[in-house]
Amino acid sequence: MGPGFPMIEVRGSSYEMGRQHGEQAGDLVRKYLILIQQLAGKPLDLLCRNAERFLPLIERLSPKFVEEIRGLAEGAEISFPEALLCQVRTQAVYAGEAGCTAFALRGEATLGGNVLIGQNQDLEPEYADVAIALRVSPTDGRPRALMLTFAGQLGYFGMNEFGMAHFANSLFGCNLHLGVPPYPTKRVILEQKTVQQAIAVLRNHPASCAGNLVLADGQGEIADVEFRPQGIALFSDTHPDLRLHSNHYLTSEFASFEDLAVPDSTARLCRMRTLISEAWGKISVETLKGILADHDGFPAGICRHGASNWHTLFGYIAEPAKGVLHLRRGHGCLGTWTSFQV
Repeated sequence: MGPGFPMIEVRGSSYEMGRQHGEQAGDLVRKYLILIQQLAGKPLDLLCRNAERFLPLIERLSPKFVEEIRGLAEGAEISFPEALLCQVRTQAVYAGEAGCTAFALRGEATLGGNVLIGQNQDLEPEYADVAIALRVSPTDGRPRALMLTFAGQLGYFGMNEFGMAHFANSLFGCNLHLGVPPYPTKRVILEQKTVQQAIAVLRNHPASCAGNLVLADGQGEIADVEFRPQGIALFSDTHPDLRLHSNHYLTSEFASFEDLAVPDSTARLCRMRTLISEAWGKISVETLKGILADHDGFPAGICRHGASNWHTLFGYIAEPAKGVLHLRRGHGCLGTWTSFQV
């Protein structure tokens, strides 16, 4: 898939897919657990106990997801609580995640009118060492999907065979609640066919934390959903063919929770709007690759270089109508893009 980017491909029942994942990536899964401990600064047994609090809510969301966790534990030769911890990292360590800049475009905005959706993902640099591409092919009727995730984490950003795609921004000003962690929810969204079905998942399973998702499907629909433990709010943006989001609240419903945890978020969003406006009507995959490499506001630009100890580690551009997902390892200015047919 490119330098340092393992491709893990699994097929079968939920349990079988988890076991295959663990067998193929066991060393990296154990490395991911060490990283979680290091970033949390807490012992593994405490983190696992924290993770187990969320098990009933994950079970309610998707029993099949829990079966995949059980298979992961067997395949990677780790305990079930350790495999569960990989799915609830943010909640177990009581911390926000990252600064990211996300987009969904279509119609008048894009060259040819088709949907383009994606983001830059900004994280601590250590995460690059445990990143994988995960292709899942369930044999029970659920769609196949391709994600860029971390070894042992069964749900993250990507797209499924129906063109259902999602990407995300962290939001803050929210204490941890006993709700559904975001990673299992993101995997279940990749089992849906439409944006409206994905929104229903978010509405019916209150979250444990705050965040934002940009959504698109193969039928040309796009949406932006801010979520908190108390519910969801849809952001409509300035044009029906446009959704842009960074790391501050944009909906009137949730604006009062903004605590300016990411001071550069507004500047990044304004810069994204400027670049999108300048290219309006002719935006292509190549246009977006250039935008995601922009350094205005360095080191805290769209392409981030160490501000708040976050680097732009990965990039994503999905073409739902074509079933193509473009993934980038590294900064927008230096990283390598690889294209995949989902």
